[in-house]
Amino acid sequence: MSLTDPTRSDGAGLADVRVGSSTNGLQPVSVAERSLAAGLWQWLGLGAVVLAAVLADQVTKQIVTSTLALDASVHVAGPLSIHHVQNSGIAFGFFSGATAVVTAVTAGAVVWMLVYFARSGARHPVLPAALGLLIGGSVSNLVDRIRLHHVTDFIDLKWWPAFNLADSFIVIGVAVLLGALVVADRAPRPSRRGIDVAAR
Repeated sequence: MSLTDPTRSDGAGLADVRVGSSTNGLQPVSVAERSLAAGLWQWLGLGAVVLAAVLADQVTKQIVTSTLALDASVHVAGPLSIHHVQNSGIAFGFFSGATAVVTAVTAGAVVWMLVYFARSGARHPVLPAALGLLIGGSVSNLVDRIRLHHVTDFIDLKWWPAFNLADSFIVIGVAVLLGALVVADRAPRPSRRGIDVAAR
């Protein structure tokens, strides 16, 4: 909307006063951007999931090591057995023997995930749960590698290397994170025309 001084006939009294838009009628005056940084509730959610994952993994490992001798096995049902083994590699026994390298890579990954969460924790509501599982599983195995130079694996399906709950949490966290990204990409977004009309 423009206002003109009615006392001037030469148009010099034109006062370009616009309400609700810039000089371009289709361009909003300002665009408020929501911060994607993690807030208090995101950090609390992440911490709760990490703590639960670490406790569950450490308790089950302690039960296995205190009740089963190394390499002993107890059949549960079908292909599932509880088999006490030690693994110096990463998840599912890969890179066994490279403890120092695996420890360094895991520590770096945990730091990266924390930095990413600090900057983008509010981007999607499942991030605290997904990254909480990833960080919790990684931290629990990392603690064992630093303390014992190996991790305890015990879930044996016969057709796959033995693993533990921390490995499962890592896989579930990745699956949830990828699923959330796929859903976000498929979600309908408002058209540019709708945004421009709303801003006029």
